Amino acid sequence: MTHLSLSGLLIAILAVWRVTHLLWGEDGPGDVFVRLRRAAGKSIFGRLLDCFYCLSLWIAAPVAWVMGSTWLERGLLWLAFSGGAIVVERLSSRDAAPAPPPAIWHEEPLDEQQKEEKQPDVMLRR
Repeated sequence: MTHLSLSGLLIAILAVWRVTHLLWGEDGPGDVFVRLRRAAGKSIFGRLLDCFYCLSLWIAAPVAWVMGSTWLERGLLWLAFSGGAIVVERLSSRDAAPAPPPAIWHEEPLDEQQKEEKQPDVMLRR
């Protein structure tokens, strides 16, 4: 296995995250990436651009191919780069902890008998 420094690993992970995030969730200059996602529509490519996890696998593949020297190393780096990009996305996402759903209160109106039972037997004094 080729020696990959910690800085090399971090740079590769950040590069995979950056390209994945750019294609998946940014407008880009002149809205080029928005138009790309719209043009892709509901096709396989369009669905790929809608999923950060899926897209990170495809972006990580060529990076792992270049940085690895054996099939095993390339496979492990492929998964590591994609996984690292996902961790960076989760840590940097504003929506990392989604807000809990709002509380819903529902009360049925009281019928006449229940209204009478709720009336206190207290006399008004002055």
